[in-house]
Amino acid sequence: MGRHLPRSLPFVVILSAACTAGPRGSEGPAASRPERPAEPAAAKAEPAKTPSDRTASRPERPAESVKVGAEAPAFELRDLDGRIHRLADYAGKIVVLEWFNPACPFIQYAHTKGPLRDLARSIAGDDLVYLAINSGAPGKQGADVETNRQAVARFGLAHPVLLDPQGVVGRAYGAAKTPHMFVIDRAGTLVYAGALDNAPMGEVDGDGPHVVYVRQAVEALRAGTQVPRPETPPYGCSVKYGS
Repeated sequence: MGRHLPRSLPFVVILSAACTAGPRGSEGPAASRPERPAEPAAAKAEPAKTPSDRTASRPERPAESVKVGAEAPAFELRDLDGRIHRLADYAGKIVVLEWFNPACPFIQYAHTKGPLRDLARSIAGDDLVYLAINSGAPGKQGADVETNRQAVARFGLAHPVLLDPQGVVGRAYGAAKTPHMFVIDRAGTLVYAGALDNAPMGEVDGDGPHVVYVRQAVEALRAGTQVPRPETPPYGCSVKYGS
C-alpha cells in the first residue's frame, strides 16, 4: 500500500509587525495587521494608561469602606521594627494616614520632588501623629520589609511605616491608591479622605493654584474651622491587595 504524503503549502507568508510604543504605550498602526477589516473609531481599544493619566487613577471608593464624617476604623498594626501601633493609642491627637508603596512612581515622585518630601515634618507637633501604611500583600510590588526599610532611608522618613499584609485596614478605609491620604480629628472622626494634592506628578489639575489638601485639612483642624474639602478623588498606583 502506498503512503499518501501531505501536499506542501505552495508558499509561506511572513508577517512582520512593528509595534511602536508612544507616550501612553499605545499599539502600532492598524496597517500592521493585514487581512483584518478596519474597526470603527468608536470600537477601537483605548491606549494603555500611564502614571500621568490622572483620569484613570480616580476610582470610586468601595461602598463598604468608612465615609468622611464617621468614626475612623480602629486598627492595630506593626511597623518595620515590629512595634505595635493602635489608633486608640493616639486618641486626642490629629492622625494623618498615608497609604504607601515605595515602588510606586507616584510615591517616589511625591517623596523626592513633591509635597511628601517635607509634609510630615512641616505639620509635625505634639498634637499630631503621621503614619504610613503599606497594604501590599506578600509577594506584591513594594510589600517586602527590606524594600520598605530602604525607602525609609532613601526618603529620609522620620515617621513609622506600618504593614497591613492582609489588607484589612486598607479595605476598611477604602484605600485605593498610593498615596491615598486620610486625616482623623482629635475625636477619632474621619474628616478628610482623598488625594495628597491637586498636582499628580507635579502637574496642577486645572487653572487654580497648587493645593496640598492634607495640609489644608490639618490647618483647618488646628484653627477650629471646617475642613474646606473633606473628600477628593485619589490618584496614584493601585494598592497591591491580595486576592
